[in-house]
Amino acid sequence: QLHLVESGGGLVQPGGSLRLSCAASRFSENFWYMGWFRQAPGKEREGVSCISSRDGSTNYADSVKGRFTISRDNAKNTNTVYLQMNSLKPEDTAVYYCATALRRLCARANMDYWGKGALVTVSS
Repeated sequence: QLHLVESGGGLVQPGGSLRLSCAASRFSENFWYMGWFRQAPGKEREGVSCISSRDGSTNYADSVKGRFTISRDNAKNTNTVYLQMNSLKPEDTAVYYCATALRRLCARANMDYWGKGALVTVSS
């Protein structure tokens, strides 16, 4: 069984920055995508950003474009992904989940493994 562990959440003021990390418990060459999703109180879980484990291509939700950057650890035999979050807004407050997909689609319904989540609170 593979586990994903997120870290780096916390409380930050509007306009501030945080960096989330997600590490897999074991290396796998079978991942197509690693991604970040978030769920705000009373809302459905939504996609934030994904990165291809094959070619490094990325995509972002419109609400975070230009503010968030997803990246991966390029060291050999690691599956680690990061989410740099800048210019944070109160509406970014949510539990952020790391997930991986074994198939060629990065979407909530297609993810195969999920972390337990990291809480990000943006408030003054």
